[in-house]
Amino acid sequence: MNRYIFLQRITGPAMLLTFGFTALLDQWGVLNFGRSWPLYLIVLGVLKLAQRAALATAEPPPGYPAYAGYAPVGGTPPAPSGGSTALVPTDSGISSQGNDAEDRR
Repeated sequence: MNRYIFLQRITGPAMLLTFGFTALLDQWGVLNFGRSWPLYLIVLGVLKLAQRAALATAEPPPGYPAYAGYAPVGGTPPAPSGGSTALVPTDSGISSQGNDAEDRR
């Protein structure tokens, strides 16, 4: 399994364990439950740093082409491949069957 996916999936359970651990410390009188919020931020920050490190060392999935980069700024856009495509519709959408004024002349 990919380390990034593993770390992302374990974030919720790790936060739940941290919450339970601080509740236990509150029952023992070691740590006040209302002052334990920095511990949640520290655990979440460590997990996010581990995710970023795992994502930085991960290899790209197979089958994807290499990234060619962006076109230079101000450059001309590439020509469409294949045949020419018209952006203007060829049919105006008006049929001559409904136009009685032309038939009366």
